[in-house]
Order: sequence, then C-alpha cells, then structure tokens
Amino acid sequence: MVGTVAFAKQDLETKAKAVQKYLKENKISGWLLYDFHGNNPVATEFVQPKGMQTRRWYYFIPQSGSPWGLIHRIEQANFKGLYGNLEVYSSWEEQKRKLKEILAGHKEIAMEYSPLNAIPYVSRVDAGTIELLKSFGLKVISSADLVQYFQARWDKEAYLTHKEAVNALMEIKDKTFKLVRDKIKANQKITEYDLQQFIWNQYKQYQMISDYPPICAVNENAGNPHYEPTKENHQEIKKGDFLLIDIWAKKDRSGSIYGDITWTAYVGEKVPEKYVMIFNLVKEARDEAVKFLKDNWKKKTIHGWQVDDVSRGVIKKAGYADFFTHRTGHSIATEVHGNGVNIDNFETKDERKIIPGVGFSIEPGIYLKNFGVRSEIDVYAGEDSIEVTSLPLQTEIIPLLK
Repeated sequence: MVGTVAFAKQDLETKAKAVQKYLKENKISGWLLYDFHGNNPVATEFVQPKGMQTRRWYYFIPQSGSPWGLIHRIEQANFKGLYGNLEVYSSWEEQKRKLKEILAGHKEIAMEYSPLNAIPYVSRVDAGTIELLKSFGLKVISSADLVQYFQARWDKEAYLTHKEAVNALMEIKDKTFKLVRDKIKANQKITEYDLQQFIWNQYKQYQMISDYPPICAVNENAGNPHYEPTKENHQEIKKGDFLLIDIWAKKDRSGSIYGDITWTAYVGEKVPEKYVMIFNLVKEARDEAVKFLKDNWKKKTIHGWQVDDVSRGVIKKAGYADFFTHRTGHSIATEVHGNGVNIDNFETKDERKIIPGVGFSIEPGIYLKNFGVRSEIDVYAGEDSIEVTSLPLQTEIIPLLK
C-alpha cells in the first residue's frame, strides 16, 4: 500500500495515474482539483504548484487520457512541467469557455464538495464554482472518498512514526502526573498553565511538534472539552482536584503522523465515587466502540457514523446523552485532525467507509458542571485487523497520592 506520506512525495504523473486507476475502479468520470488563494489544501497538496498563486487554477484528471491544467497566463511559470495538457486564460470569459471545453463529454465529476456541508474537511470548493459547473450540465459529486484514499491512509513508514509519537506521549503523560504528585507532596504550588508548559517543553525534549499547546484542566475546567489554560487564565492544582490532560504531537520529521491521547487523574489517595461512576461509563463507551470495530472488521463495511452510534449509545442509555457534546473521534494523519473518516454521527453524519490504512481517535466524554471525563485512544485500521495503537488503555482514574 502506498500511504499518504509516500504518495505526496511521488511525481504528479505517478499520482495522476494512480487516481485514474481509482476512478476506473469506482466508475467516476473525473476529478477536478480547483484552488483560489490556497482555499483548497487538498488541491495544493496534490499538484504542489510553486511560487505565488493569486488567480484561479484547475487540474482535471479524467478517468482515461491526459489530465488538463487551466492556469492564468501571469502564473503559468508556477506550474512549469505540469503533467498533462496545459491551457492558459486571461479573462473570465476565456476561463469559463476553456473550462467548459476541457470538461466536455463528462457528465459527473468529483470535487472537494460535501452535500449540505456534511463533511467540512472536504467542503472546500465555493458554491459559485459549483454553480458554474452545473451551468455546463455537469453533476458534481463529493471527492470525500478519493481524498481519504489518497491523503489519509498510513503506510508502514507513517504507521511507525505514529507509534513513536504515541509511545513518547505515554512517557510524557507519566512524567506529567509524577510532576503533580511530587509538587503536591512537597507542598509546592503548581498550576494548569505550569503543567501545560511542562508538557510543551517535553515535546521539544522528545523532538516533537504540535499545532497547539495541550489541554490541562482541573475540576470544572475539565467539563470544557477545549479548555485552554493561559498565563493569564488558569487555576492552581490542589489536593482533592480532578485532573484531565489531553496531549497530541508528532515527531518533528516530514510526513510524521500525530498521536493523540487523553488521561485523567485524581489528586488524592482514593478516587471519589462520583468520578469513578462517570469514568466507568466513558470507558465502557470507548471499549464498546473498539469491540464493534474488531468484531465486524472482516465481516462487513463499517462507516464512521456507525461507530459513533455504538459509543454514544452507551452514554445515552445511561441518561447522559446531553452531556456528550462532541463526536466520538476524528481522523488522524499528518495533521491531528486529518482528511479521513471521522467517528461521527453527531456533529456530522460521516458516511465515509473506514478503509484499511486510516487512523483515528476514539474519545467519548461526559462533561458536567463541576468536572468532565474523556478517555482518548488512537486506532489504526490494518488490512487484517483493528489495532489500538496507544496502549495501555486507561482502566481507572489514577489516584496520584496513593
């Protein structure tokens, strides 16, 4: 399997021919990549134009035959050596006419479009451009499956970078909890922000990078899924507090895949029952999602929304549906929120198939007024099996002072 990292490094001719093979197998007439001012990262990652792009450009890959590029005259040097045929335009009339000529004979083409904006990660093409293509008599379908296949799958090299990341994050997690334990036992002050900065510096020690600082939250702040402590706004961590950390990072190397985990602890000797009860529900929701994946992986096609239903169903049955306020999981790739299938039938209904080679998180949560619990693991869909990559699983809230 050629994964997203290796695929991105291939020359445009090799990539275009791989796409044509996919188009034939899936009976899709063609894929039209379009960008304006970097609004479509799917297109720019695929074509990889050079220099400044301030005008609209198109790259059409038909099911058979040579691809076509349509570029503004003043920027054709940025597409030098483009594989396939090249047309240039200056005026809007010329652009419209030549685009129509390039697409002549096709009835249905794929673009970065998602009906009703169901999958925002893919919905990159503006409505006006869709209207333009419809005026040519074309039907535009979503390229969501195409994008996942070519930009979200991990090959062996990518998988190994992910394993490096999660193994490092596990060590950082242990060091983080030890720091809290040591500070509290020594009667020394430590805050959420101190902890966040400690983890941030640990990333550097492990030669890792991340798009944002980690989440370190106590008590009611843990009830805010995307709480972010800052130098000005944070709480001190004290004995008797409930503590949640959510850490995500990747190795500082080109093509590395993120790891993303969330663990919880109690700053005391014995975890109060109110925390244990909620944690056990979240743990069950997490584990039922994994069980569903493992039980059905070789038996039938699994869609992202189905896994969300399984996990969410556990929390709903227990009466906490209104307190699980986000999707069950997200795609993981070279970005922490990748372009693959999400485990989601809540924020969106992700009808994409879970295909071999993709990775994603499973992270159910329950968020109450005074605290919130989330347990996040990473999962890889292999050719033959489902693998939880971020082992060991958290099985209980850690009593830090025990």
